[in-house]
Amino acid sequence: MKTIVFIGANKSGSSYEAIKASDEMHYYTVLLTDRKSFFDKRLDFPHVHSMRMCNLENINDVRRAIDRIDQDRFSICAIVSFIDPHCHTAACLSREFGLKSFTEETIEIMLDKTKSRNALSGTPYSPPYQIIDGDAPGDETAIQMPVVLKAPVSSSSKDVHMAADTRQYQNAFANLRRRYPDDPVLVEKYIPGPQYLVETLTLNGKVHVIAVVGQEIIFSGRFIVTGYQIITDDDSDFFRRLKEAAQSIVLAHSMRDGPCHLELRQFDNEWKLIEANPRISGGAMNLLIETAYGINLTKETLKAAVGLAPDIERKYTKETFLQYIVVPGEGTLTKVTGKNMARNWPGVTHVYVKPKKGTILRPPASMGHRYAYVIGTGASPDEARGNAKIGASKIKFNLSANDTGAHNPAENASGMNNTHVGMDYFAGNIIYES
Repeated sequence: MKTIVFIGANKSGSSYEAIKASDEMHYYTVLLTDRKSFFDKRLDFPHVHSMRMCNLENINDVRRAIDRIDQDRFSICAIVSFIDPHCHTAACLSREFGLKSFTEETIEIMLDKTKSRNALSGTPYSPPYQIIDGDAPGDETAIQMPVVLKAPVSSSSKDVHMAADTRQYQNAFANLRRRYPDDPVLVEKYIPGPQYLVETLTLNGKVHVIAVVGQEIIFSGRFIVTGYQIITDDDSDFFRRLKEAAQSIVLAHSMRDGPCHLELRQFDNEWKLIEANPRISGGAMNLLIETAYGINLTKETLKAAVGLAPDIERKYTKETFLQYIVVPGEGTLTKVTGKNMARNWPGVTHVYVKPKKGTILRPPASMGHRYAYVIGTGASPDEARGNAKIGASKIKFNLSANDTGAHNPAENASGMNNTHVGMDYFAGNIIYES
């Protein structure tokens, strides 16, 4: 039986969309996970044919779990992961088991922000940066404020800090040093302005741009992306240069085969890399691209992984917007209302609410604190955006208030006036119960 082994997955989003696609392609799906809660709710994973527990942080344990798969009954065609940092483990083990492998050296570089910055040495694509080892915070004036401090091996927004002055710089450095005492700290120039996400799939050394997506970002002490707009009119000179920069950045990382997504901003007429990740973006990105272009990127990535030719041609073009919902205050969820109203709003194609009754909801300190999303379409970008936002506004979270109270996550803790940060993100969708 032809089998695809998945190393780690989330309960929803792109990583689970890939498992669904594998099932639809008639592969036997084996999920290796270290999350006991998945076994406790096994019926929530109908597209997983076999679920096996192992320590995903230990490559030897993962290797043994794959070895235990009955090779007489199951012919392993691919070992994949759509989760950081397990995509590197999957690439290494694919090579070891004689399977087609995405470029493991590139994946390793992209998963370490300091290595990624060094890979761009001599190119115009990296903002000014310094790498600080040790406990001393270094010279905060080496890069003109404001700056962004990052943990090199984390993909979480909670490990990205902005500093506008010396006090904030020292506090952010101390925070990262406590969390990652053995790792250096990456400090780079803060690049203001709009941010764009570029999804790519590299095949035999050719970088294919699948989608360009504009991002709406709020700053709540962390950078949280709450809105994604598909850029369908991407043939202008502005977006042509963006796509060329993305392709050059991927090749500068020596990618031969595999997916990745980049986040970029423009500074002094040059595109600067904010982040690179060797996988499709998580959350609802796969659904967003499929709604806009008819391309199931997780499915086409799996085709590449098993040695088939992906079909990445656009089947159609539809203006599409993805709106996430966050909350401005903390409390315990008692019920959610308005989901059907959101689904029935004109142009809305997908509605998803993540938390269950009894979950504690918090203002956003990481991307994991985005609790629902709505995908909307329309005849124009503005109409798609409006349909998604109005649909999202119908969803209400009823909370029993906790003692922590509420705060506005759009308040910029650095005191900076960032024009891309605003209140248009539906942080008012809560009802506190007495």
